[in-house]
Amino acid sequence: MKNYFKKSIYLIVIASSFAAHAGSFEDFFRAVRGDNASSVCSLLKRGFDPNTRDEHGQTGLLIALREPSPKVVQALLESPQTNVDLANAKDETPLMLAAIKGQQDLVTQLLKRDAAVNKTGWTPLHYAATSGQLTIMKVLLDNYAFIDAQSPNGTTPLMMAAMYGSSEAVKLLLAEGADTAMKNQLGMTAVDFANKANRPEAAELITAAMGAKAAPKAPPKDGGKW
Repeated sequence: MKNYFKKSIYLIVIASSFAAHAGSFEDFFRAVRGDNASSVCSLLKRGFDPNTRDEHGQTGLLIALREPSPKVVQALLESPQTNVDLANAKDETPLMLAAIKGQQDLVTQLLKRDAAVNKTGWTPLHYAATSGQLTIMKVLLDNYAFIDAQSPNGTTPLMMAAMYGSSEAVKLLLAEGADTAMKNQLGMTAVDFANKANRPEAAELITAAMGAKAAPKAPPKDGGKW
């Protein structure tokens, strides 16, 4: 009888704990979507894991960036338990989302949290180049972003800038030494991307850069003598 009583108490405690966690789960994601930072902070103080994913595999930080819920974003970034590199189902990280949206302050904060600048597949630089976010592109490159990073199909940031970004984004990548000869899995170069998107200025910039690299250097006027 005594053992039965102890077992019953144990099951009640387990059930209560599960119910409390389930309630916290719902409360957390409701607060994230409603930009209720105080509720999020309260749940984190009670031990709720900020890296918990919802039924769609999204973390609170990713949802807050998408909504947007700026107060919750700040609360989660201030929590040392938040893993800022967790990606969504499309392999998009918070830094990638901030980069494509031009959210410079968030990019700075994420970098202070040691968010990964380089990763396999699509990268933050791809995303920044796609929407022509010059300042963010410069920040990423200053933080050692790989300029010729290749997506799963071999697309580089220069290709994305040529097709979707701005001429200034193309100029920046060319000035920083982006490889103009690289091809994706379909055999397309950055010039091909620009032509496909009917962007003659971008195509001319890349073609000129290719010509400058191919042109032989003129010998010194003095014949090379000291």
